[in-house]
Amino acid sequence: MARISPAVVAIETSTGRGSGFFVQPDTIVTNAHVAGSDASVRIHLTSGGTLTARVDKVAADLDLAILKVPAAPDRTIVTLRDVGNVRSGEDVIVIGSSLGVFQNSVTRGIVSGVRRTGNVVLIQTDAAINPGNSGGPLLDRNGTVIGINTMSIRTAQGISFAVAVDHARELLSGSHIVTSKGTPFGNLSDALASRSPSESDSTRSEALRAFEQTISRLAKRADALDDYWQRFRRSCYQGRIVGSFDREWFSVWDSRAMQGTVAPGCSTTWDEIRERAREIHNEVAAAEETARQGDVFPGYRRELRQRYKLDY
Repeated sequence: MARISPAVVAIETSTGRGSGFFVQPDTIVTNAHVAGSDASVRIHLTSGGTLTARVDKVAADLDLAILKVPAAPDRTIVTLRDVGNVRSGEDVIVIGSSLGVFQNSVTRGIVSGVRRTGNVVLIQTDAAINPGNSGGPLLDRNGTVIGINTMSIRTAQGISFAVAVDHARELLSGSHIVTSKGTPFGNLSDALASRSPSESDSTRSEALRAFEQTISRLAKRADALDDYWQRFRRSCYQGRIVGSFDREWFSVWDSRAMQGTVAPGCSTTWDEIRERAREIHNEVAAAEETARQGDVFPGYRRELRQRYKLDY
């Protein structure tokens, strides 16, 4: 993402801070709620320089705004991708001025879904979108923009949204027609407030509880294997283990990690460690699949695996 970072800017307005990104040498895309009602805003570049930008277009119904600055021929710009080929499960990256302080902070996640609220297409992700990230780009793994970060659901873990970049393309071309007085955030909030817990919600909550119980139980077995592994390391293994692992015995699955040798007479212990590791691995995978079938969001599953140090 180093090549994209110079295209991302921090935006300072009379009411707060946010993010944006260059799509042309003289044009920045951001959120309407970042630009606010200001006629001009302050732009902070990654190079340390500052610019004054004119607010050129605002579409509150899309929560998008277009800013104009003096063009620079060597300015880094981003590439925009169509939302039509965005798929659930693909990796995404958020870049922005997290909390309005940490310029060009990066968080990772996946696409959880592509949703429509009113006439706006939103990309749901479990990547963290913090205050100050608003208006920054949501990028695919190739560094192409697929959305403009706009909101997080603070009452729900791992649910954030970006406005599909297709809407920015409409606004840039002048083809956008206002069809709603609402905003994406307002429409989504109304939808969440009006719906009652469904059977699918109850099923998902139960599946999440079952998944955590299983992962917690497997973590205890993993802790016991940690102890056994340390005894094996002291008595039976000579040499280096290369790499960073939450649990060092994860190295049994990486032929490049274990660069030493198992001492003669320890083959039975070595086989037992690999078997116990394999059993834990298989049971985690089975629990993961059960949770997936129970519609537990990928971000929840990953957070639990990471919490219990079972994220291989």
